[in-house]
Amino acid sequence: MESKGKKSYSGGELCRFILPSLLGTVIFLLPIKWHGNMTILIGIITDALQVLLAPVISAVVTIAIVLSAVLSTIRKFLKPEWIIKSERLNALFSCSTFYYICRLLGMVFAVMVYFEIGFEAVVSPDTGGTMLGLLKTITVWFMAAAFLIPLLMDFGIMDYVGTLLRRVTRPVFHLPGRAAVDLLASWLGSNTVGAVLTIKQYERGYYTAREAIVIACCFSAVSLPFSLVIAAMIGVDHLFIPFYLIVTITGFVSAALMIRIPPLRLYPDEFCPDVGKQVKEEEIEGYTMHQWALKLAVEKAAKGPGVRQILLSGLSTFMGIVFQTAPIVMAFGTIACMVEAYTPIFKWLSVPFGYYLRLFGIEDAFAVAPAAIIGFIDMFLPSVLLAGVESVKTRFILGALSLVQIVYITEIGSIMISSKVPVKLKDLCFIFIEKTLIALPIIVLLTNLFGVF
Repeated sequence: MESKGKKSYSGGELCRFILPSLLGTVIFLLPIKWHGNMTILIGIITDALQVLLAPVISAVVTIAIVLSAVLSTIRKFLKPEWIIKSERLNALFSCSTFYYICRLLGMVFAVMVYFEIGFEAVVSPDTGGTMLGLLKTITVWFMAAAFLIPLLMDFGIMDYVGTLLRRVTRPVFHLPGRAAVDLLASWLGSNTVGAVLTIKQYERGYYTAREAIVIACCFSAVSLPFSLVIAAMIGVDHLFIPFYLIVTITGFVSAALMIRIPPLRLYPDEFCPDVGKQVKEEEIEGYTMHQWALKLAVEKAAKGPGVRQILLSGLSTFMGIVFQTAPIVMAFGTIACMVEAYTPIFKWLSVPFGYYLRLFGIEDAFAVAPAAIIGFIDMFLPSVLLAGVESVKTRFILGALSLVQIVYITEIGSIMISSKVPVKLKDLCFIFIEKTLIALPIIVLLTNLFGVF
């Protein structure tokens, strides 16, 4: 057991913890009013980048997807030493046959959409056009976030907050307290940023596989600004306060239930085999909770990266997004959008959900049932289907459901599948269905209890 003697910290040691952590908190977590709307600083930075890069971002994304497929082909068949002997290049362009095919498909789709050639089913604004537009947004988000995430990860704020909240998150969610920072980062900013933050924590040995999957699938929530957009799209923005309150309560309650049943309960509590466990959660006698939290935070900050390391780490994260994740998003997302737009498959699959919706008194249950499952493809699609529904209550309930479902393959799903987290597409599908079944009655109950209608 560690000595009970408490160390006093110098001003420099405290500043190394406080200043970067405060900056990261302001950038990712502090809501501010900007041009009449509530947002966060990372959102403002991203918006500025989108305006600046608007003339070239489509070309940049397309070139990145093409390079991913071409260099993966070279790595797979020619095995040149300049790739094999480079740890980073080998990691980027070495992949299984399945993901190699996905990269090839992603390249074909991206080129077709960019040059507007080929089949209308691929280049349509409802399919490939949607996905290329989505990838432009994702790419710009991570261009900004990749270099700023270390402020939250590497200078002690997650250790400090995690220690203070552990006695709440452990019994309620079976998660370490540091997950609360992930939740805030995604809840207020971007769920994709929250998912990448979670994955990086797993790959560095700070979450087990089960913890990472639970956090990404249950806590990488749709952000507050996006929730406002969805509420406006489905015409319930005048009810936004109860709408978002119900989304928040349902998210927490459904997470507390899901972590206690399969499949989330069955994932291994094992750390990433590449690094092993890198976090200490024990407490030492003689320390208050705050003192122990401060000790862990200051120690983490002392080992924090310098500017050069942050830039290299950010570049590595960003390259992973554009070369590994972007092709998969393009391939999976375009195929899924084509299935939704040109086949009745989702209508067929939604029939059982129609009965489930009718069980809870949802008006026009079978007509709106596709909106209950189409969110597995992308979080925008349910609101598109709901926009023309006559019943305000139906739009309210299913709109809230779409924000709670979280797992969708065009972003969160693809990011997780292409990472080291041991989760597969069929697992995400099952988790999505389970979340839908659990969340719907909670939303209906809260809507009635709050007397919204």
